[in-house]
Amino acid sequence: MSELSDLLLLVLLLAVIGLWLKLSRAREQATQEGRQQCQQHGLQLLDESVGLRGVRMRRIDGRWLLERCYSFEVSIDGDDREPGQLWMIGQTLTGVSLPTIQSHLPGMSSEHVPPTPADNVVPIRPRLPKDSRLH
Repeated sequence: MSELSDLLLLVLLLAVIGLWLKLSRAREQATQEGRQQCQQHGLQLLDESVGLRGVRMRRIDGRWLLERCYSFEVSIDGDDREPGQLWMIGQTLTGVSLPTIQSHLPGMSSEHVPPTPADNVVPIRPRLPKDSRLH
C-alpha cells in the first residue's frame, strides 16, 4: 500500500511541476505580447510585470476554450501609470485593453469592451465672470 501512495504522490508532484512550467511559459508569452502591443501603440510597459488576473471558459465556434486574462501597467508619457489587460487563448491574443485604445481582434466578440453610449455627452460651457451673471 505504501508503494501505491508514494507513486500517487510522485505523479501529483509531477503534475504540479508540469502545470507550473506551462503557466510560466504562458506568462512569458503574455509579457512578450504586452511588450509588442505597447510598442505598437507608443506606450511604455512598466516594470516588465505581466500577471495572471483571471481564467475563464469561453465558447468560440461551439468549442469551450480556456481564456486567460493578464494585467499590467503602462505609461503614456513616462509620468503616469495606467492599467492594461490582454486576453489569450493558448498562444493566441484574443483581446487587448490599453489606456489609449480598447479593441479586439477580428473574429472575437466584443464582450470585453464596454459600450460607449452617444447620449452621455455633457456640453461644457464657459463660466461667466461674477459681474456679468444675472441675479
